[in-house]
Amino acid sequence: GKKRKREEAPPPAAEEHKCIVILDLASLEIVKTKKNEFTLLNADDHKSILAKHNRAMEDYRPDICHQELMACLDSPLNKAGLLKVYVRTRQNVLIDVHPSTRVPRTYKRFAGLFCQLLHKLKVKAADTNMTLLKVIKNPVRAHLPPGTRLYGFSKNGTLHTPQHFVASLPTDTPVALVFGAMASGSIDPNDHDNMLDFVSISNYPLSGATAINRVLGALEAQWGVA
Repeated sequence: GKKRKREEAPPPAAEEHKCIVILDLASLEIVKTKKNEFTLLNADDHKSILAKHNRAMEDYRPDICHQELMACLDSPLNKAGLLKVYVRTRQNVLIDVHPSTRVPRTYKRFAGLFCQLLHKLKVKAADTNMTLLKVIKNPVRAHLPPGTRLYGFSKNGTLHTPQHFVASLPTDTPVALVFGAMASGSIDPNDHDNMLDFVSISNYPLSGATAINRVLGALEAQWGVA
């Protein structure tokens, strides 16, 4: 019969190269609205709820996680099978994101998807029944390969160009990069044992999605992913 087309194997170096990204302190919290609908609590739509409970508006920006997830999963690095993404929320819920997840383009649909995830603890692909998003047990360290080197990103970190930073990464051990998914404040190194260093990749404060694009772009160049 006809030869079945084999799926292309990833480049041989794929496994040892894989980069792990952790989006940290994401604001993903469910709220029930007056219309009896569930959605993600956010500063644009729920000012009165946040004010009533004395919550800081800037802490409720789920759109930041949306932008960062698109930056990760749309990247050539992810499409080449060289990226693994986890999300940790402010409530310390840990989420495993399958590389083939297609992040909804609009915020409203993103919010619907993550409400479904937080309610049901997993979201499957409609057509293949594959689990795309799932809530997993803490800590994130337990899911990282042994010996993973952890780097956090902060505007107060040691300044590198993205190219210089990726060139300095170890080639013989897995690497995890922690990006904040919040509007203000910074990652707490105490939440991530063995974090080696805080890194800054610009003289300017960057949005998380821009920082991710710069670092993943530099990794793509370093690893020959076009």
